[in-house]
Amino acid sequence: MLNSNFFMQLAIDEAYKYQLLTYPNPAVGAVVVKNGAVLAIEAHKAAGSSHAEVLALLGAYEKLAQKEIEFDKNDAHISHSFLLNLPKGFFKECEIFVTLEPCSHIGKTPSCANLIKELGLKKAVIGALDPIAGHGGGAQMLKNSGIEVQTGVLEQECLDLIEPFLIWQKRAFVLFKLAQTTNGQIGGGYISSKESLEHVHKLRKVCTKLVIGGNTVRVDRPTLDCRFIDAKAPDVLIFSKEKGFDKTIPLFSVPNRSVEISDGLDFISQKGFYLVEGGEGMLNVLKKYIDWMLIYQAPKLTSKQLSYNVNSSLQFLHIGKNSKDILIWSRFLG
Repeated sequence: MLNSNFFMQLAIDEAYKYQLLTYPNPAVGAVVVKNGAVLAIEAHKAAGSSHAEVLALLGAYEKLAQKEIEFDKNDAHISHSFLLNLPKGFFKECEIFVTLEPCSHIGKTPSCANLIKELGLKKAVIGALDPIAGHGGGAQMLKNSGIEVQTGVLEQECLDLIEPFLIWQKRAFVLFKLAQTTNGQIGGGYISSKESLEHVHKLRKVCTKLVIGGNTVRVDRPTLDCRFIDAKAPDVLIFSKEKGFDKTIPLFSVPNRSVEISDGLDFISQKGFYLVEGGEGMLNVLKKYIDWMLIYQAPKLTSKQLSYNVNSSLQFLHIGKNSKDILIWSRFLG
């Protein structure tokens, strides 16, 4: 059981690197192991592209065959076809660890459960069964084919991983993002590393709408685009009781985006992924509605004396790191 937990944790850690970037799909990680040795660690990266299991199996192939794949691994149909045409029994001594039950249905991509069944892996270890009605059945398909199946490994951690996905099926999933120094200070220009800034822009690229407070817009005069990754800027919702704004503020001149100004929170009842970038005022306004908080903590100390002066509790779900900053994914408890 210790080994199963270890390998599943590797899959969870990899999936968090793409948490929310897979919107509207869930974040999923997978690891392929042979005789106790890790062959590949992968995660689903974007909606419509290859699932974590497929990428992990392709990585395992490269390790075993000592040969690099030349086609686009994120093309799910080409990847499935390639794997299914490998010599029979190529993966027969391999085990796969996956955070979410392999899909049994066919959607934009082929069925991963069917792929694993056809490849005849030795064992499949699953963190959480698929909780969406009509999406399950993958584990049973594998059992029926004679593959050993183990379920419930680090189940709660795997369910936490897909909590955003489960929420945005019903209503808005609200993520509050903030950047701070190690001594909890904010403001005064960019705090985070370039890698963290790029990560924020990736979140902006996929979010349903970016929400920001009117005071922040007036004081900071932001652009709120995705220039660091050369992608389309997100649509913006400015929460403000006062509707008047200086239209020379850069965010208003970004092409191909809508900007809504509202003093209501109607978006809470709408399905989707809403990214909030704001100060203490927005945090207080949305306290009852924030689901998760993402904190980028930079390895800096500053004497700016500006921070979020609020009383709230968090539950840390995952702590990761890029080249410089710590990323703390937390459930917001209010």
